[in-house]
Amino acid sequence: MKYSHYFGVGAAVLMVASCFLEWTWYPDLDQYFTAFYSHENIYGKPGKALIFFAAVASVFYLVPKLWPKRGNLLVCALNLGYALKTFILFTSCYRAICPDKQFGIWLMLISSFAMMLAAVLPKGEVKGER
Repeated sequence: MKYSHYFGVGAAVLMVASCFLEWTWYPDLDQYFTAFYSHENIYGKPGKALIFFAAVASVFYLVPKLWPKRGNLLVCALNLGYALKTFILFTSCYRAICPDKQFGIWLMLISSFAMMLAAVLPKGEVKGER
């Protein structure tokens, strides 16, 4: 894809933006959870890792060498795996109470898949290496 690196950077920006949106609504606690807030920090702060992966992937998308393109496959695969784990963790039911999924968690999951797609289909030309 000719513009896959821009698509990947855009998906990384959406990933960072999704970390600041509401992810789930827990009716028994009467609270919204985000990537940086969960009641008594039960689920941790997955936003830190997701933003780190998005930043590293963005740098790798923009460097026109071969090794960042290969490294980006690893970074985006780790990001996708962590995003899937986080999605399952935040949206699972407990004690017969199921949280309501908000827009932010869907945006996080979709942008993670988009980052992986952009890493799998990199820009065709690479400068200085064979």
